[in-house]
Amino acid sequence: MARKIPEKWESSLKAVKAVQVAFDMDEKIQLAIRKEALDAGFSPSDQIRDILGLPTNKRPKRPRLTVSLAPADYELLAKKYDLSPDQQLEIKKRLMDDLVNHVNNNDK
Repeated sequence: MARKIPEKWESSLKAVKAVQVAFDMDEKIQLAIRKEALDAGFSPSDQIRDILGLPTNKRPKRPRLTVSLAPADYELLAKKYDLSPDQQLEIKKRLMDDLVNHVNNNDK
């Protein structure tokens, strides 16, 4: 007996059936496509879709940067900021300040 998919998941069915394709290309080509994507405000994936004439998601995406932090990273950062490793929200705030300061100092 087939299970009924929850209604809130139905919109994700197409994405579940999609297959990710990876391209092993010359680094120069990859860099050029990434730069084009950045200039266009696209993700590299959307830029590739645009180049290939495929539809892209026109909804604006929330601009964000990500980094993966292991428990050991939190320990190092806690020492750097004189915090406890379990103060992850405060560590995140300090990281954001460091990133903003980095960009502001490099723009001068």
